[in-house]
Amino acid sequence: MSVISSLISKSLNLSINNVESTIKLLQDGATIPFISRYRKDTTGGLDEVEVENIKTQYENYKELEKRKEFIVATITEQGKMTSVLNEKIANCWDSTILEDIYLPFRPKRQTRAEAARKKGLEDLAIWLMKQEFGSPSDRANAFITDEVETTEDALKGASDIVAEWVNEDAPARQDVRRIYEREAEITSRVIKGKEEEGEKYSDYFDFTALLSRCPSHRLLAIRRGEAEGFLRVSISPDDDYCISRLIKRFVNNSSEAASYVEDAVKDGYKRLMKPSMETEFAKLSKEKADDAAIAVFAENMRQLLLAPPLGQKRVLAIDPGFASGCKVVCLDEQGNLLHNETIYPHPPRNEFKKAANKVSKLVSTYKVDAIAIGNGTASRETEGFITNLRYEKEVKVFVVSENGASVYSASKVAREEFPNYDVTVRGAVSIGRRLCDPLAELVKIDPKAVGVGQYQHDVDQGKLKKSLDQTVESCVNLVGVNLNTASKHLLVYVSGLGESLAQNIIDYRTENGAFESRRQLMKVPRLGAKAFEQCAGFLRIPNAKNLLDNSAVHPESYHVVEKMAKDLNCTVEELISDKSLKEKVDLKKYTTETIGLATLKDILEELEKPGRDPRSKVESFEFSPDVKTIADLSEGMVLPGIVTNITNFGCFVDVGIKENGLVHISELANRFVSNPTEVVSLHQYVKVKVLSVDTERKRIQLSIKAVES
Repeated sequence: MSVISSLISKSLNLSINNVESTIKLLQDGATIPFISRYRKDTTGGLDEVEVENIKTQYENYKELEKRKEFIVATITEQGKMTSVLNEKIANCWDSTILEDIYLPFRPKRQTRAEAARKKGLEDLAIWLMKQEFGSPSDRANAFITDEVETTEDALKGASDIVAEWVNEDAPARQDVRRIYEREAEITSRVIKGKEEEGEKYSDYFDFTALLSRCPSHRLLAIRRGEAEGFLRVSISPDDDYCISRLIKRFVNNSSEAASYVEDAVKDGYKRLMKPSMETEFAKLSKEKADDAAIAVFAENMRQLLLAPPLGQKRVLAIDPGFASGCKVVCLDEQGNLLHNETIYPHPPRNEFKKAANKVSKLVSTYKVDAIAIGNGTASRETEGFITNLRYEKEVKVFVVSENGASVYSASKVAREEFPNYDVTVRGAVSIGRRLCDPLAELVKIDPKAVGVGQYQHDVDQGKLKKSLDQTVESCVNLVGVNLNTASKHLLVYVSGLGESLAQNIIDYRTENGAFESRRQLMKVPRLGAKAFEQCAGFLRIPNAKNLLDNSAVHPESYHVVEKMAKDLNCTVEELISDKSLKEKVDLKKYTTETIGLATLKDILEELEKPGRDPRSKVESFEFSPDVKTIADLSEGMVLPGIVTNITNFGCFVDVGIKENGLVHISELANRFVSNPTEVVSLHQYVKVKVLSVDTERKRIQLSIKAVES
């Protein structure tokens, strides 16, 4: 049992054996989706979140090990390493405490204490720290040289050394750190003369809060205001209390030397320790706020990616507009572009009749099943125009989020797909495809451009990208990917593939036609046994000869299903289609050293619904016909709406006008809500009550709980 495994086990409250098994799988190159889906027997059934937590902590501890090696080497080179110090470093698994241990040995720039040491004043500092009774001035006389002209100079230099010792004392720093953790306040003040220019930060012009309880969205707003030059921010506990704790630690008696130590303690705290702690806690609190914001963003992204798909339908998609017209495209069941043109049903051209005839003709000609309308400018007007038309058959109408469509339409991906069309056509295609399969289309867009979450440009961009990439990977592998229709951008996120193998699959498919079985993947250049193991279970082949190729049953377990069928004297196809046959399966008969009950239960569960999409079905929605602009709103109105964004402080709801309204977290439910995602999800249809309307600031306050009660 390694120390790291033990630490992770205690931290996450997981079995040490499960942790070590998971780490071994990760070291062997297994992905998180693969481990959580196909190695439950090995890990004790750990889910994706638990596996990810193990991976993150393991990587952090390995980085800490490297840091410890560097510190040991540095101190050893200085000739200052002792067995006690070496053991202290070896047993330290907290990065903050490790840096405290290293601080006295860290190579320094020219500090006041270092200058005093070079003048030979360290022995005087040692004498002061002993706090023996006697005259410091008399003692200092022995240190007067050409560089140290007076006893005052000698004592000042010695005090600088003492101040540095105070700052570098690990237990003292831990003591002060605990005070900061409990009692530090974050304070922001407007910079004089910036009041008008920084008006949007007016809530923080005179703001104080306990740092440990400052919500992430407030902290990020304050830091943004500081970065833009409107706010001055500080983090501090009660300085007098911190100093008194340090004095109690370092001052031993009432000698004259002790009074010098006391002054040095005050100086060490104010000049060295306090700025260091403020920097440390500014960084820690920002990281904590980043993590909270990234978690919200990732959850919103997950909900977007797993939004209900319409499925393979023929779609007419519209990117609405006024003067520039509405861009119309027709797509086949696979999302291929069949036709595009522009209609002008709205002012200033008002070609209503011509546009109506054109849409009706397109619906008939291209056998359109559904119409997708972007939710941007002129969306409501276009929706009204489309829903008032008559068609030869039932055609459902959906309003689709445009977030990120413009980014996609101008991207390299879109140019490669549609080199002969402009950005407006590409944007309309994206809207239509997003209705049919949100996941397949959204993977082509930089997640940050999708516009869900809060302060995405202020958080750690590396962490954000990593979290969002993991979210996309998780969603893609949860749903599964059609091997014969998936784009490269979708295949990239399949467990074990990546960009190179995804392109190789596309190339092989182009040269050889559709895949007929999963085993055929082994013929793809550079796709070896390990990659096949990781990816095969997440790839689907509809209408494959082997029905299991369109299921989440991994090829490594096909023989188990075949054995079940053989024992029941039936075919695999009969076993899948006949529920009574599945009920006769005794799972215990099929357990082996490598296949346990967890895997067998998953297999049987998959046989109940092979290839079924885990996402729910898409539903149509209509806004209130009486509300077109913010001027149409009044307090007390109850309206249908769509949740467009979720933050830590509530959610934003589209009620059919340009401005989204805010449902504060306190207005989500008739109970305490700590996380808005407990109550609402992205793109959820809700009923809201208008609490207040500020037309000047374009702010709308809404309530969900007021409707429910």
